[in-house]
Amino acid sequence: MTQTKPSGPRNIALVGPYLCGKTTLLESILSVTGRVGRKGSVTEGNSVGDSSAEARARSMSVEVNVATTDHMGDEFTFIDCPGSIEFLQEAYNALIGVDAAVVVCEPDTSKVLPLAPLLKFLDEEDIPHLLFVNKIDKATGSMRELLDVLQSVSSKPLVLRQIPIRDGEEITGYVDLASERAFVYKDGAPSEIIDLPDDLEDRKAEARYEMLEKLADFDDKLMEELLEDVEPEKDEIFEDLGKELQDDLIVPVLMGSADSDHGVRRLLKALRWESPSAERAAERVGIEAAGEPTAQILKTYITPRGGKISLARVWRGTIKDGMTLNGERVSGVFRMLGQQTEKLTEASAGQIVGLGRLEEAKTGDTLVEGKGGESLGRAQAIPPVFSLTITAANRNDEVKLSGALSKLQYEDPSLTIDHNQDTQELILWGQGDIHLKVAFDRLQNKYGISVNAVKPQVPYKEAIKKSTSQHGRFKRQSGGHGQFGDVHIDIAPLPRGSGFQFHDKIVGGAIPRQYIPAVEAGVKEFLHKGPLGFPVVDVSVTLTDGQYHSVDSSEQAFKTAGRIAMSEGMPNCGPVLLEPIYSVNIHIPSEFTSKINNLISGRRGQILGFEARDGWLGWDTVSAHMPQSEIHDLVVELRSITHGVGSYEFEYDHLQELTGRLADQVLQAAAAE
Repeated sequence: MTQTKPSGPRNIALVGPYLCGKTTLLESILSVTGRVGRKGSVTEGNSVGDSSAEARARSMSVEVNVATTDHMGDEFTFIDCPGSIEFLQEAYNALIGVDAAVVVCEPDTSKVLPLAPLLKFLDEEDIPHLLFVNKIDKATGSMRELLDVLQSVSSKPLVLRQIPIRDGEEITGYVDLASERAFVYKDGAPSEIIDLPDDLEDRKAEARYEMLEKLADFDDKLMEELLEDVEPEKDEIFEDLGKELQDDLIVPVLMGSADSDHGVRRLLKALRWESPSAERAAERVGIEAAGEPTAQILKTYITPRGGKISLARVWRGTIKDGMTLNGERVSGVFRMLGQQTEKLTEASAGQIVGLGRLEEAKTGDTLVEGKGGESLGRAQAIPPVFSLTITAANRNDEVKLSGALSKLQYEDPSLTIDHNQDTQELILWGQGDIHLKVAFDRLQNKYGISVNAVKPQVPYKEAIKKSTSQHGRFKRQSGGHGQFGDVHIDIAPLPRGSGFQFHDKIVGGAIPRQYIPAVEAGVKEFLHKGPLGFPVVDVSVTLTDGQYHSVDSSEQAFKTAGRIAMSEGMPNCGPVLLEPIYSVNIHIPSEFTSKINNLISGRRGQILGFEARDGWLGWDTVSAHMPQSEIHDLVVELRSITHGVGSYEFEYDHLQELTGRLADQVLQAAAAE
């Protein structure tokens, strides 16, 4: 039996936690394949990836970077995804369009947990993936122990493909368990075949048998061979490795060091022979082979000179320059190498390319010839968890700011803009402090707009505890017609959540019917800012009596009289401050549940309970009520406690009375403003 190599272009995502070395791996791949003449470096700021000003300033990926290269006659497009949890949405959006993913990790068991959200997403979307243990030259622990910990965050069986060769404590090469050949690393060059060290013979045999056992779980013939002690042919093993990866049944594990190009060629060989073809990926997302040309946008770039470029996966057919997609004309088809573009006349099924000037198209959109058709599934949206109120530093930029924010959302749809009606603030929501700071840098670098950012105000409210009756009169004489309005009202509290109610019990024409709505308008006007300085809720006002003048009375006079009655009566009703309380669901690995309970209590939260997180082995969901004022920077502390993997959702639940020192501080701050 001879192994069959998939044909056509392949698209591979490089994903993994922050600082695991994905961008360095991309540089190594581009160097090994001859796509770049000189290997770049993240620390030196000359890499193909992380080439934006925002990425360079932080020495970290802040958006998807794309590079297409050729390896031994096959076209590969690599998508380097940000590793920070704050830019995880970028990775999710890109992953929906790839054939397979390489999950990059470090040989450190303490850094395994941040892989959990990525591996969960890959498993849920049935995206074939393999693990590349990077920085293997810096490993100190055993590969067996690392594999056990890695398996704890993967629902698919991990299949170790290599075991390390050590010279003392240093890893100098590896044994390929499928081919049973040993290699020694050579810096910047292919590994060299060597004789298998005698002291590794038993370890190799044990590890190889474990690999074959995992493969045999999905291959009855191989299982029979193992039971009968028949040595399977090497081609059969390689065929199984490829088939089971393509079917997303196993996760092969390879190792190397991107800094020194160690293991990178072996990784490329595995991708070339074992990663699924474009046709397999199209089948996975439910696209039939026959039909009109179809593509999907994975990322949107707003470039300084070239305008808008939509990074798109061509799922079916051929996309040509000048073609009309979703009612818009494609103005340029580009092969990507970081921020560099190479113009093409067309792109065929399986390729990932840049499409120029599709002004209305957004990330996740399905593109078809004509005005639109079927819609492919989008990546799951991650709810925003951190916000800041923003204003233009220069008042002359206020109009420009709105348009620039819209463009930012095209590039990064995980940003959310909220015009808060209670506080009249423009609030930008994202995944964390760094996420928003990158957005502010883009506003400055791309659009020349500087912003001031502060913590959003909490929309406190106030209510009353007691009832009262109040007389309000407005009388003014200034020559000609005067102003006269006289009202008697009853003010009473309502149950929490009832809102505002207005009743009138006028009898005998004490106040003409046409003036009663004006009294209600005056009452409502006062409620915008009560005696404590905040909007008043849950109050009932009943108009019981009054007087009018046939000449001097008017709607405006009765509106003013109603407002006067409220301003004089409300302080006598025992006004109290109310703060918004949110329902919060916090998701964490079970080992951190006790710490999260302390976190909630320390933020004046009320724990409602906890249960196993649905679909996540070894995770809990803790439910709580928490004041909005305590949620602003909750994500910072939560991620610090949980190695960056904790998350939460929240929604408004109710208003609750706030008393004591905290209430005094809120009232003092409001008075100062």
